[in-house]
Amino acid sequence: MSLRSREPVLWVALAFAGGIIAGTRAWRPETWWWVGFAAACGASAYFLRKREWPAAALAAMAVVCLGALEAQVATPARSVPDLSRWCDGREVTITGHVVRDGVERPPKFGKERQAVEIETEELAGGGAPEPITAGLRITFYGEDSGPPLLYGERLRFPAKLRVPANYQDPGAWDARGYLLSQGIVAMATAKADTVERLEGFGGSRLEDWRNRARRSLMARTVQLWGAKDAPVLYAMLIGQQSYIDRDTRVDFQRTGTYHILVVSGMNVGILAVVVFWILRRLRASEAVTTVAAALATGTYALLTDAGPPILRATLMLWLYLGARLLYRERAPLNAVGAAALGLLALDPKALFDASFQLTFLSVLAIGGIGVPLLERTSEPYRKALRYLDSISYDMTLSPRLAQFRVDLRMVAERLGELLGRRLGRGLLLGAVRATVAAFELLVIAALMQAALALPMAVYFHRAAILALPANSVVVPLATLLMPVAIVAVLLSYVGLGVAKVAIGATAVVLHAITTVVRLLGGWSVADVRIATPSLAAAVGGGIAFALCMVLVRQKRGMAVTGVALLVASAAWITLVPPREQVRPGVLEITTLDVGQGDSHFVVTPQGRKLLLDAGGSPGSDARSSFDVGEDVVSPYLWSRGITRLDAVALTHAHTDHMGGLPSVIANFGPRELWIGSQPQVKEMQELLKIAKAAGVRVVWRRAGERFEFGGATFEVLSPPQDWDASEKARNDDSLVLRVEYGATAALLEGDAEKRMERGVAALHPRADLLKVAHHGSATSTQPELLAAVQPRYAVISVGGRNPFGYPKVEVLERLHGAGVRTYRTDMVGAVTFYLDGKSVEPMLPNRR
Repeated sequence: MSLRSREPVLWVALAFAGGIIAGTRAWRPETWWWVGFAAACGASAYFLRKREWPAAALAAMAVVCLGALEAQVATPARSVPDLSRWCDGREVTITGHVVRDGVERPPKFGKERQAVEIETEELAGGGAPEPITAGLRITFYGEDSGPPLLYGERLRFPAKLRVPANYQDPGAWDARGYLLSQGIVAMATAKADTVERLEGFGGSRLEDWRNRARRSLMARTVQLWGAKDAPVLYAMLIGQQSYIDRDTRVDFQRTGTYHILVVSGMNVGILAVVVFWILRRLRASEAVTTVAAALATGTYALLTDAGPPILRATLMLWLYLGARLLYRERAPLNAVGAAALGLLALDPKALFDASFQLTFLSVLAIGGIGVPLLERTSEPYRKALRYLDSISYDMTLSPRLAQFRVDLRMVAERLGELLGRRLGRGLLLGAVRATVAAFELLVIAALMQAALALPMAVYFHRAAILALPANSVVVPLATLLMPVAIVAVLLSYVGLGVAKVAIGATAVVLHAITTVVRLLGGWSVADVRIATPSLAAAVGGGIAFALCMVLVRQKRGMAVTGVALLVASAAWITLVPPREQVRPGVLEITTLDVGQGDSHFVVTPQGRKLLLDAGGSPGSDARSSFDVGEDVVSPYLWSRGITRLDAVALTHAHTDHMGGLPSVIANFGPRELWIGSQPQVKEMQELLKIAKAAGVRVVWRRAGERFEFGGATFEVLSPPQDWDASEKARNDDSLVLRVEYGATAALLEGDAEKRMERGVAALHPRADLLKVAHHGSATSTQPELLAAVQPRYAVISVGGRNPFGYPKVEVLERLHGAGVRTYRTDMVGAVTFYLDGKSVEPMLPNRR
């Protein structure tokens, strides 16, 4: 870094971010950071007039110390009240007001549902009400979930509060932290018919106006384009993604165009460009144009539902607009750095937010690499298209560009003879300008795919192979759609007839976007899922990005080297799988925390990998946006470097065991699917179709079967061969497996109940590890089974505070009485057992 750098504020922001990382990862007393800051400042001042580089490096160290200090002493951006004493399972009467309009959710267990966020005014738990202000997320359910609850409405209702819980598996998303960042302290479900609507209004009038305006826009969107198209427009225009179905969401993700559904800096930039274009045509002054763009984007940010990302983008734009008025528009990265510095000073934890990282990395890639790259490739040709008839202008250009202009004039003259001078010239210049624009779009799209390879792998485990062609079509269409749709909505308030052309144009563009996304998203090559990159790959990617930013402004050879390094790092992250985190020569059985469900990851001594069940939400609807297989099981496997499975197995056809299997099959391409005697219910038929389409061989396992798999011996104990599957899935359908390695063994029961357990016990299947059946229900884990198995360890897969009261006290007492050391996923999260043929070693992956 040079003290005369064109982007000093950007480098200061990067140093400050480095300090936040240091202060977060390596805590030190505050005095250490103060002393480091003072020493670095003093040393930098000493070198200031002697040597520039040491002075700059020491100044950066001073900023690093400030960042570390800020990370350790900054108060949280939002104070969070402690509601733990209200979340003890007792019913609480809640009085509060709605702070986010209710949203309909897919039905569950045949009940309609409406999710809403409220701010409490008081809580009562048997005694006098206590005034408490806290954010809650409530799901109201019933035969009729009632009319939509709107901002400001005051409510009173009974509910049992619970603290937001995370899935306690390595690689799992921090749902609790996300909710806390949104001000949500606790959650609950409540019956819709118990809600009492109170008089009065709660909240702020400004926020009420904002919500009314958003509701009006959403209602107008449905009126203009219909209920089918409205959900995508909600997301693209105002950031409301709650109504998009999972299939549509996945198609956008597979094609690398998901950013189109997220209101972001692109939307703000498009709006600013449109305002500039209109006012410049009206010959408005620079000051008026800048203020109008700032007001338009500020109003848009206020109306959207995108939260911090849109606010960050708006802040960056405002800083850039201010810099333009001060005649510093050639240092846009300084505005980016100033925005980052201000946001991090206010909230250091924002640095670890995925949206923050993606936003600033995208802007850095475009401003720090894309713009310099285009300045030395297409920009000279764009300038050469000016004043085509001016021979004197040729003299100001390089010989190569001057010859380019001579060639264009010759072609224009020939076209003029055929089509007329004006038409021929217009077609030629239009074609050349379109070619230049297409080239620039392809360069930026390719650059973004390479620059975002690391965060896409870390946060989304995706390498969208078709992102380049998809974005080359979708981004220009989205750029056109936004202003046209806004014009259509605004004109519709005047009259539908006035807005007719804009409404039709919006529909055409929207359908073009969704058609391209649907067609490309359906290709099998469209989406490649990748494991969490290794530390070396991540560090290499960061270094390559930084070097590319520096080298792209140097001589041609250095610039090419910088771009090549960035592309190579992206290829490394995308194509080179990380080393699998498995222990060779032992049998591993890991029970995952999938809430109220089952999923077990088995690694054999020879490294073959099996997933037994994949969790799922009991009573879940197929339209639910949450998929345990995609959002819980797959991230755990990716966090361990797993990209392929040898086999998956299903114990029985209940959704809490099979719900996640379709996603697991799609993500990990297993060779085999093991199934026992199963009823041909709809869910099973759909799973078999998915397996067939994916080329997975279905293997039907039968009781009495014994086979080798990767150095371990598997034995099928239940259900019996004469077991008749009914028309409805039952717990006793469960495929019960005994896995043996050397003198150690594990018994995996699924949800087998008393009848089947007696048959299993009669086989005397001794095992060191018992997977307790049916989540600890009293219908299973019978005394005769424990006497026959004689386990040393047991594991119960169960959801925290589940409505069934599992595991039952009597089951825990039986296990304790038999001297079994028992682990529960609701208390310890994922738990791993290593069977080396002689002994069993339990381990909690989150505590390695």
